Formats: sequence, C-alpha cells, structure tokens
Amino acid sequence: MKNRKYVYLFFCLLLGIAACKTPQITEKEISLKTQVSFQGSADSNNAAKLNWRQYFKDPHLNALIDSALKNNQELNIMNQEIRMTSNEVLARKGEYQPFVNLGGAMGVEKLGRYTNMGASEATTEIKPGVETPEPLPDFKVSAFASWELDIWHKLRNAKKAAYSHYLATVEGKNFMVTNLIAEISNSYYELLALDNQLEIVNQNIEILNNALSIVRLQKDAARLTELAVKKFEAEVYKTMSLKYDIQQQIVLEENRINLLVGRYPQKVDRSAVNINDMAIEMIQVGIPSQLLQNRPDIRQAEHELEAAKLNVTAARANFYPSLRISAELGLQAFNPVYLANIPKSLLSSLAGDMVGPLINKNAINATYYNANATQIQAVYKYERTVLTAFIEVANQLAQMENLTKSYELRAKQVEALNQSIDIANRLFKFARADYMEVLMTQRDALESRFDLVETRKSQLNVWINTYKALGGGWN
Repeated sequence: MKNRKYVYLFFCLLLGIAACKTPQITEKEISLKTQVSFQGSADSNNAAKLNWRQYFKDPHLNALIDSALKNNQELNIMNQEIRMTSNEVLARKGEYQPFVNLGGAMGVEKLGRYTNMGASEATTEIKPGVETPEPLPDFKVSAFASWELDIWHKLRNAKKAAYSHYLATVEGKNFMVTNLIAEISNSYYELLALDNQLEIVNQNIEILNNALSIVRLQKDAARLTELAVKKFEAEVYKTMSLKYDIQQQIVLEENRINLLVGRYPQKVDRSAVNINDMAIEMIQVGIPSQLLQNRPDIRQAEHELEAAKLNVTAARANFYPSLRISAELGLQAFNPVYLANIPKSLLSSLAGDMVGPLINKNAINATYYNANATQIQAVYKYERTVLTAFIEVANQLAQMENLTKSYELRAKQVEALNQSIDIANRLFKFARADYMEVLMTQRDALESRFDLVETRKSQLNVWINTYKALGGGWN
C-alpha cells in the first residue's frame, strides 16, 4: 500500500510538471483610434438607422430589392452557411455532456486447454454434472456511458468559440445584404441613366436629320458642296450606331439585375423619369464611432476576434490533464436464456482515468501556436476592417461634395451649348457659319448632355454607396 501511494504521487507530479510547461505567447492588443467626427459635424443622426424601404422611395426599385432578398442564390447559400455554424454550436455543446449509448453483442470463443483460462474453465461446473460449454458463446446487452469532466473549461470555451463564429456568420450575411441592396440600386440607376442617354441620342438623331435635309436643299441650290452632305450623313450614322450601343448596354444591365434578383432574363420595370430632375436627399452620416455598431463587417470581424481568443484558451487547456469517467450497466451470459437470470447475469463497471501529455507534445504545441497566430491575425483583420470603413465613408463624402460642384458647372455647360446650337443653325441658314461649326456644336452639345447624365448617375451612386458605407441596408 505504501509503494502504491508513492507511485500515485509520482504520477500526479509528472502530470503537474507537464501542465506547468505551457508555452507563453504575448497576445497583440488592438491599437486603433477613431476620429471624433466626419467633416467636423457632431450630429449623431445617422442614415444607416433607416430601413432600406425608407431610404429608397422608388417602388420599382423596392420591388426588385424585396425579390432579391428572397431569391438571390448567394444569399440563400449564406443562409445555409448560418445553419451549418448553428449546428456546429450544438455539436460543441454536446461534447461536454455525458455520452450514453445502448448496444448489444454476441460471439463465440474457443480457448486452448492448456492456457490459464482454458484450464480453469475445464474444471468449472455450471451445475452438478454440467461443464462449461466449449466453444464458449457470449451474449451481452448493455448501456455504456462516458463523460469528460471539463475541469479546465476546454470544451466550454470551444462551444463559446463556435457560437462567436456563428454570430460572425450572421453578420457576414448582413454585410452581404447591404452589398446586395447597394448593387441592385446602383444597377437600377444605371438603367435610368442609359434610358436618358438613349432619349438624348434619339433627339439628336432627329436634329441631325433635319439639319441634313437643310444641307441637301442648300446643295441643290449650289450653296454647299457634296462634301457637306456626306459629313452630315456620317454624323447621322455615327449617332445611330451609338443608339444601338446604348441598347446593348441596357440589355446587359437588365440581365445583371435579373441575375441578382434570381430570375431568368426579362425586362426590368422602372420609372420613366428624367434623371436630372431627381432630387438627392441630404445624407446624415452621424459620428464615426457609430460605424462600430452599424457596419456588419466590423461586427463580423469582432466576433471572429472573440472566437480566436477563445480558441487560444481552449488550445492551452490541451496541456493540462483530462479526467474521463466511464461506466457500463447491462446483462451478459453464455446462453440467451440466462440473460433474464438477474443478478447472476448482471454486468456493471465504473472507471475513471486521468491522462495528460508528458513527452512529445509537438502536435499540441503546433495547435496552440496556430491558435495564437490566428488570434493575432484576427486583430489585424479587425483593425483593417475598421480602417477600411472610415476611409470608405470619408471617400464618399468627399466625392459627393466634388460631384455636386461638378454637376452645377456641367449644367451651365449644357445650357450654353444648347443656346449655341440655335445660334449656329440661324447663322448657317444665313450663310454666316459653315457646316463644320454646326456639326461641332451639335457634337459638343451631345457629349455635354451625356456627361451631365453620367455626373447625376455618379451622384446617385455616391448617395447609395454612402448609405452602404455607413452600414445601412441590412436592418
């Protein structure tokens, strides 16, 4: 008894020494300072708090977004990803609860006569005059349980890490929703811009055809040469080819929306409005610290960071001894008839074992080092996500301000060029301007009207992307 006591003490000492030799790694702390305000504004009102139905007022656009949130394949794939991470949480939770199984077995065994067991069975009688059967059958029905006592919270921390990963996946889906809404909205306003440009081209074709008729009359009157006629004809053909280019772009943009909405190619219903007459509402951007709550990608990175920290704690627990309890209760006999002969056929066992790493811990060390590296990686990813969010908002605000000034100047340019077309046409009729001046003026006016539509579309894109950058759309 005394020797056994020393053996137990020696064994516990070895486990203690093994547990004390846990590698120590310094974790990286988050070092990121947020700005106090955007462009000096301290207003906490934030457009990101608005539901997308409140932010976008076009009923056709809202119908497309609503359909995409139900039918978009990427979003539905992400929903299944969330379901899988939820199941992972359930699996991790079950690991630190007792496992109980029910089973049965049967077999036959023939022991050698001159083995220890064979010699003892040969002399054993079940009842007077009856020896042990040879070969010996075996029938068993039992319930057996095993339970690892989570004394170091290794399993619980693994479950918490899985739950944090689940939350990160949910936020990843929210971020996908935000991007999907922005993508559909940008494509929708791209369609409106193309419709407007197509209308401008049709108007310009009509103007050029009228001018071509006048040039032909003047050529018949010997006031102009055939060169002027051909120049005007070439301009008409060029503008007509531009019309078909725009029509092709409309088809591509419609099918891009159809893909996002999850449907086969078809015409996209949209408003017939002049994009230049659309008012762009003032965007309330709030304060920078609100990005930490409103942006799903920041919250996703935060949950991934939490999961990485918990994985480090769980990996560290692998260096400590683990305690497992196992038990079995059932019936066992060499003949099925005897299984009901209780308590003689009753089988029971209870055991506990403690196991800890002692020599060759390379695999455990590698797991721990990888968990630490993943945690440091998660810190950098979190910092990068926050930094990217601030830069995106700052870029959109600066672009909106510059586009507003640019639009005002382009509108004045269009107005001046429209007036110059009338002046050039009148001068041309009275032979005070040549046909090249008329052509160049019309060409410049067409380009300026195109540029004005493009600038307005860019303003709408910034209006949408600012809402996305602030974290709006998912709630």
